[in-house]
Amino acid sequence: MKRLFDLLLALILCLILAIPAIFIAFLVRFTSSGPIIYWSTRIGKNNVTFPMPKFRTMLTHTPVVATHLLTNPDQFLTPIGSFLRKSSLDEIPQLWCILNGDMSFVGPRPSLPSQTDLNTARTEVSVHTLVPGLTGWAQVNGRDEIPNEQKVAFDAEYLQKQSFFFDLKIMCLTAWKVVKRDGVAH
Repeated sequence: MKRLFDLLLALILCLILAIPAIFIAFLVRFTSSGPIIYWSTRIGKNNVTFPMPKFRTMLTHTPVVATHLLTNPDQFLTPIGSFLRKSSLDEIPQLWCILNGDMSFVGPRPSLPSQTDLNTARTEVSVHTLVPGLTGWAQVNGRDEIPNEQKVAFDAEYLQKQSFFFDLKIMCLTAWKVVKRDGVAH
């Protein structure tokens, strides 16, 4: 049921967001040099890696690490990068991952392979068995502002409580957080 919901919602959103996505692609292209889409390797279900696209919000010479590990991340943002991140519009291309089955709308956010502490902690509590999500319980409870230990605790709580209605609650809370631009550090 969750997979069918993901597919239907992703297809609907692809239709609704096609024009805005094209507009964003033009803005990315015209405000900085480099590719429109940034592909990063992420950890998926059962710790299998997959390629995850985002509209590029950082300059091409930015070190490939989690943004919170950069000394001054603002210096690496493109002219529209901050807006795209705070509005979560940079994540529109991840609908491809949902259609492809690498991601779901709700689950733990896919981590980078270099985030070994986070990945190890998730594996220890079986969170790695979940399909990663566009949003998740940890995202609506702090997003960029909480340490890995809390993220893992929220992800483990999601593993225990997961249901269709819990997913709907998380999606509604996510929409509210995006509107308020709450919990985004960069």
